[in-house]
Amino acid sequence: MQPELSYQEFETAKLVARKLRTLGISVRTKVGGTGVVGLLKGAKKGNVVALRADMDALPVTENVDVPFKSKREGVMHACGHDTHVAMLLGAAMLLSNHRDDLHGQVKFLFQPAEEDGGRGGAKPMIDDGAMKSPKVDYVFGLHISGTEPSKVFALRPGPMMAAPDTFKIRIIGKGGHGSSPHNTVDPVFVSAQVVTALQGVTSRMIDQREPFVISVCSIHAGTKDNIIPDEALLEGTIRTLDEKTRVQAKKYVSSVAKSMCRAFKAKAEVEFKENAYPVTVNDPSVTNKVVRILRTIDGTRTVVCKPIMGAEDFSRFLQKAPGTFYFLGTLNAKKGCTNTNHSSKFKVDEDVLKYGALSLAKLAYEFGKSNVVG
Repeated sequence: MQPELSYQEFETAKLVARKLRTLGISVRTKVGGTGVVGLLKGAKKGNVVALRADMDALPVTENVDVPFKSKREGVMHACGHDTHVAMLLGAAMLLSNHRDDLHGQVKFLFQPAEEDGGRGGAKPMIDDGAMKSPKVDYVFGLHISGTEPSKVFALRPGPMMAAPDTFKIRIIGKGGHGSSPHNTVDPVFVSAQVVTALQGVTSRMIDQREPFVISVCSIHAGTKDNIIPDEALLEGTIRTLDEKTRVQAKKYVSSVAKSMCRAFKAKAEVEFKENAYPVTVNDPSVTNKVVRILRTIDGTRTVVCKPIMGAEDFSRFLQKAPGTFYFLGTLNAKKGCTNTNHSSKFKVDEDVLKYGALSLAKLAYEFGKSNVVG
């Protein structure tokens, strides 16, 4: 009911820290900003397993009538991050109640700013030592899915989610009167040519066997119906599942935009957002074991899914330790849970949360044992 945007998760962090301490879990706060790290030590020797939940909300006005509807105007948990926090706290409760049987140590990573898209929250936490002291051996993350049926776990080995490179193309022309376009360099006309030409990167310049998306999602230019403006601004996103394709795509987008502008005597300035998230790559051997573990949870089903062109900064945790990112479906038409993530009408089937909590706890327990992957 009190959602907080990226880098502003102050009250959420306090709630998480308080709950962890009541479970007898040691807590470190202000990790990478507003992040929280809990550490639970098992009674037996073993590996260090990290479990992660993101905490931030989105700038969306909630249009769902639920008892816990957002009380903050223009902010809601439209991507289920509140459920991620709830499930990880549930896993912490389960594991703390069975610490005498637990091998190794479990780190609970409550991460800010996943929705930022650039710097994010994982990198600041990593830079602040979240994956060290003790060093993490395996890391796992769970996300709610509004497209998978309730009680279905979905995951895959290898590339799971895309790298989300965003771009701005500023087209600089020469403004003038709309009745005399021949005396101008019309950036609106040129921007239309650029948008069309960029689709050739997808269809003619990138290997068709490589998953790849380019979308121009925003065009801004002009102030009046009879004034040709001096500039136009295009903004969009590139989604790739392979680093080589990612490098090629950014190169082609830049060269096509500049070449098309040059052909019409305009100039293009192309800018890519720095620190975009890497591809989320699940460790194959770890993920195969995760599939086997999830399939032991009664009342659920586990499927191997196709790659998803959305993005996640959990990818940065996976660069520091082998692990798996997976989804839990919450699609349930009978309960009105039919909307996808980032929608103002996003609604979660709360009955699935217990399965998410259990899955995280089971992964921590099983991977805490030595020599679990071979």
